Amino acid sequence: MTHQMRPPAAADLPAWLVGELRSDHAGETGAVMIYRGILAFSRDPAIRDFAHRHGATEQGHLDLLEAVLPPGQHSRLLPIWRVAGWLTGALPALVGSRAVYATIDAVETFVDHHYQAQIDRLDAERSHPDLRAMLAHCQAEEVHHRDEARDAADAPAGPLLRGWAWLVGTGSAAAVHAARRI
Repeated sequence: MTHQMRPPAAADLPAWLVGELRSDHAGETGAVMIYRGILAFSRDPAIRDFAHRHGATEQGHLDLLEAVLPPGQHSRLLPIWRVAGWLTGALPALVGSRAVYATIDAVETFVDHHYQAQIDRLDAERSHPDLRAMLAHCQAEEVHHRDEARDAADAPAGPLLRGWAWLVGTGSAAAVHAARRI
């Protein structure tokens, strides 16, 4: 699905939007690496299927953003986002499926709100409808990932997983803040 979307051109984007797209690109880079981290350690067939499917979707989002955002506008911190993403997938994969699903739930909950804030601003400014449509498409797929993770979780998260989810959400917010600028 994602690979069929046509990304809008990057010409004449306002500075705020370039910063947001930089953070989106960094986030999708990290997301691809989350699923690679999961696949590096999980032997659970259901988790591996989940990671393969959603990793391919995240790669599609990354491809869209790379078509919009020139390489010179990418975050200079991409090596950090790759390692952080990989660890964010690998560590829960070592623990088990509940940890993986809680992690994806936390990440995608954050991403849903992050994309929505961008969509809301584009709506308020009545600008860049093609870009808005692309972001809404990506957001819908991220929400699907979150909902699938929630449905697959076999029990509510305990205090340790809730703490991990808080750390993942807080780390995601800090990463967005840095990626917008660097």
